[in-house]
Amino acid sequence: MGWANVERDPPSHDADPLDHLLFRQHNVISRRQALRHLTRNALYHRVSSGRWQQPVRSIFVAQTGPLGIPQQRWIGVLASRGPLAAFSALEVLGLKGYRKPYTEILITARRRVTLTPPDTVIRRSACLTTEDVLTRGSPPSTVAARSLVDAAQWARDDAEAVAVVAAGFQQRLVSGDEVLAVLGRLHGVRREALIRQTVEDARGGSHSISEVQFLQLCRRNGLPDPTRQVVRRDGRGRKRYRDALFEEFGIHVEIDGAQHMEVRAWSADMVQHNEIAITGDRLLRFTAWQVRRDPETVVRQLRAALRAAGWRPS
Repeated sequence: MGWANVERDPPSHDADPLDHLLFRQHNVISRRQALRHLTRNALYHRVSSGRWQQPVRSIFVAQTGPLGIPQQRWIGVLASRGPLAAFSALEVLGLKGYRKPYTEILITARRRVTLTPPDTVIRRSACLTTEDVLTRGSPPSTVAARSLVDAAQWARDDAEAVAVVAAGFQQRLVSGDEVLAVLGRLHGVRREALIRQTVEDARGGSHSISEVQFLQLCRRNGLPDPTRQVVRRDGRGRKRYRDALFEEFGIHVEIDGAQHMEVRAWSADMVQHNEIAITGDRLLRFTAWQVRRDPETVVRQLRAALRAAGWRPS
């Protein structure tokens, strides 16, 4: 285990200002910052003696051993003088499940960067305002809504773009109004129509990628739109959430991820299934895999259930 992964103790209140700066920036410091606290000779003596390292020009790390993700982020920010962006910013802001093997930095279109650190991707934008940036972040990053839009437009494909937008809502990092406000002040956003549609689906209740895909599946095949994330009370008065509900026809739909295979979750699901059956409604259950990979079966069974409940195509 390198120093990069060791839990750090904060310096005391009366410690040297340099120690506080290094703690805040995970031991990464720019040459300009270092020379506010050290002479040039003292700075380079620390490097030549092996106490500090210099991974790229004008950037120093006050530790030995391998560098971790926090150090890589700070190196990218200090070398480019731009904030973390897109997936890198979202991870710092708390998004789970979308780590990338590189650090994304956002700068204005006219800025010149003479040095790009390894494993760092420099993104450019014609619009980067103060309201887009959390300057007091550690390290500075674009705000959640701007980060989500950028992650979606720079995602590897449409599926990842939809997934990360849905995850931003599911994990409660953003609201629909915040994302739409970002889209309103940016121009030429890649996948803008897809992002807007996914935002509308997510703010309407589809909080996971499989739920968004299920809604799209219904629309493509001429089926009615379900209500998503409906709250119902079970026999004991507890709140239960339905992934989708065709209320007029009494058809509930649950889209199961891997967590539903766990024994306690499976048992709870069966209780809910029975309670729905007792009321006379129908429950259809599909896996997220079926929604993505076997949509024909999902549509066929859903259409049959709706017809049996009285629905007729318009």
